[in-house]
Amino acid sequence: MSIVINQEKCVKCRRCMEVCPGNLIKADETGRAYIREPKDCWGCTSCVKECRAEAISFFLGADMGGRGSRLTTREEGDYRYWTITSPGGQQKNITINKKDANKY
Repeated sequence: MSIVINQEKCVKCRRCMEVCPGNLIKADETGRAYIREPKDCWGCTSCVKECRAEAISFFLGADMGGRGSRLTTREEGDYRYWTITSPGGQQKNITINKKDANKY
């Protein structure tokens, strides 16, 4: 499984459902996202990049150099925050100013 959805953090925005190319992410009866068939996830990370609430974690396996870490994203105003959490709990944060992201 490539992703895990934390329904407690889900803000019901449905952005992840709109971008999933496999149409795997659905809403439960409360409107919170869940992945219907985790084994079918392609690992494209589209949903992770669209999640503004850190509700979706992407597993960074050893084959990707992540050694079991998890990646989440959140957005606040013009800033996007990427957080990589190692299995031991250490965190590395990357901050991106969206206004400056495409400057050449």
